[in-house]
Amino acid sequence: MSSQNNKQNKKTLAKKQRNRIKSQLKTVEAHVNEGVFVYDEALTIAEFAQKINKHVSEIIKYFFSKGIMLNQNTFLTEEQLGELCLEFGLDFKREKSVTHENLIESFEVNDDPASLEKRPPIVTIMGHVDHGKTTLLDTISNTNVVSKEHGGITQHIGAYQIKTKHGEKITFVDTPGHEAFTQMRARGSAVTDIVVLVVAADDGVMLQTKEAIDHAKAAGVPIIVFVNKMDKVGVNLDNILMQLSQEELTPEEWGGTTPYVKGSAKQKQGIDELLDTILLMADLMELKANPNRFALGTVLESHLNRGLGPVATLLVQSGTLNIKDALVVGYTFGYVRDLSDESGKKIKSAGPSTPVMIHGLNEVPNAGDRFMVFRDEKLAREIALKRKTIDTMNKRYKNQNFSLESLSAQINNGQLKQINIILKADTQGTVEAVKASLLKINIPGVRINVLRATVGAISESDVTLGLASQAFIVGFNVRPTAHVRKKAEDEGVPIRLHTIIYKLTEEIVAAAEGMLDPEMVEEVLGQAEVRQIFRHSDIGTIAGCYVTDGIIPRKSRVRVLRDGVIVYSGELASLKHVKDDIKEAKTGAECGLTIKNYNDLKEQDVIEAYTEKVVTK
Repeated sequence: MSSQNNKQNKKTLAKKQRNRIKSQLKTVEAHVNEGVFVYDEALTIAEFAQKINKHVSEIIKYFFSKGIMLNQNTFLTEEQLGELCLEFGLDFKREKSVTHENLIESFEVNDDPASLEKRPPIVTIMGHVDHGKTTLLDTISNTNVVSKEHGGITQHIGAYQIKTKHGEKITFVDTPGHEAFTQMRARGSAVTDIVVLVVAADDGVMLQTKEAIDHAKAAGVPIIVFVNKMDKVGVNLDNILMQLSQEELTPEEWGGTTPYVKGSAKQKQGIDELLDTILLMADLMELKANPNRFALGTVLESHLNRGLGPVATLLVQSGTLNIKDALVVGYTFGYVRDLSDESGKKIKSAGPSTPVMIHGLNEVPNAGDRFMVFRDEKLAREIALKRKTIDTMNKRYKNQNFSLESLSAQINNGQLKQINIILKADTQGTVEAVKASLLKINIPGVRINVLRATVGAISESDVTLGLASQAFIVGFNVRPTAHVRKKAEDEGVPIRLHTIIYKLTEEIVAAAEGMLDPEMVEEVLGQAEVRQIFRHSDIGTIAGCYVTDGIIPRKSRVRVLRDGVIVYSGELASLKHVKDDIKEAKTGAECGLTIKNYNDLKEQDVIEAYTEKVVTK
């Protein structure tokens, strides 16, 4: 009798969820309803005119009277659309379309406030590579009474939960780097509640410290600073606080809003204070979720296991995940065949803010994918199948509409209030000079915002931050590797390369005014890595190279890159394979080459072949 009741309850739950989901699925087409203009996505002037039964010329004339030149294909901003509605005697309302493809990302929970319960905070520890982040994680884990019962932490799960001395739980997400942190945000996944920034007291603010700050600020996540290695002799704490204050992390004792904890992860000093600070901040944030519903959450990481198949680490953010639940993860589908916590212990369920490892999916999902449990298996399969047709990367690329060429149109349409720039240069002096020149650019109604300004080659981290923040990258006397260049192209992140400051500033101003001149664009033909150096009294320096990307033509201009920085530009003097002259060397080939008037080649230098062509804007 009880089994029949369970089956009936499952059918009832499945029916309720199906009805709830179907009630949220809706396609909003722009229309006028009882004096209210209802819309979803951006409309052109022509589309808006048709919907409200007005002539296009009336709208263009309205804006012309205000000194704004637009045409029928111009997309209206929300402010412009609202202004027009009021002009024509209409109220306006935006309603979001929800389809099978965006259901999980758009799903409205609408939980009764009485059903919400306090949940553990989710914390990510970030910082420079050798400032003690790993030691801090290990020290915190050793205070965990739960881990002592089950044999410690299984690091590959990517997250773990601890219980403090007072019985409070905190979840720590062990991301593999700042890139992963921002990649999740770029995919629309708000995973972390709080960031703990680790800074070594004997070292101060370093490159990766600044990167961590950039990523946390861009995500809008509150930061707690843990000043580590306070047990070292000769530590200048005021200097550290001053450096961090310059990064807009002013300590509370200096009148700022950033909590600071001083201690030593190695000596286990300040750990209890750090955990208390995290819990205090979490209380102020009032983090709550409903555990009594079907689970929603995010994929932290995933991989293919030979024995188990696709394995994923999930972070439950709302509801409770149970064994045998049917779920859609990104565009994959499956059942929870097995649940285990960070210690590898098998568990039956996982509530809000709990990281778990599962298997049973039909494919390996992507980190940052959202997941949702379905009571109705048929509906879950249907949604997964429709989502499968979406190529997420291509969609992001198509939606990435920011480019230098489109700058003027976006400014004129009111779509752009801020131009985000990531600056990389060869020396610190150059960084400061170029940044100062960029900030002096005056474009009416638009602010230049330099998100990051650092020394060194353009990296994957720069591309990821550019994607998440809709910024373009400026490289000054530096170049990206072939891999980074390909990633930027795939993600739709523009890279502008310059060697003269005034040309860079002129280009941005001209783009803002819609007056870009034809541009001499460099087309990279290929790159080769110097593996061996040979000295010849008559010939000079001969570089034994391996072509890593594209081709190296005999008659091409080349530049020598050392750690991503340009050290020389010139022409090839010779290109050989063994003793024979060749016209070109292709990917995977070995070759020997010399460069005209340049002998200071070193092993691991990169020889980049390129050509120039004129592109009309």
